[in-house]
Amino acid sequence: MEIKLNPDKEVVKMIKDGLKAKNGYCPCRLEMTEDNKCMCKEFREQIKDPDFEGFCHCMLYYKSK
Repeated sequence: MEIKLNPDKEVVKMIKDGLKAKNGYCPCRLEMTEDNKCMCKEFREQIKDPDFEGFCHCMLYYKSK
């Protein structure tokens, strides 16, 4: 298993700028809850799934098997 940033540097910059503007909360989510703090709960749970491979909700991180 490996977790890496999206290879598209423009996407990474846009998401990181959004994270900075929202104090680390996912810029793709409306609610600012602990579950939406980057790395969000949804992606942390996907990381635990050995069969999951893909991007997190906001496309910042990619998990490979």
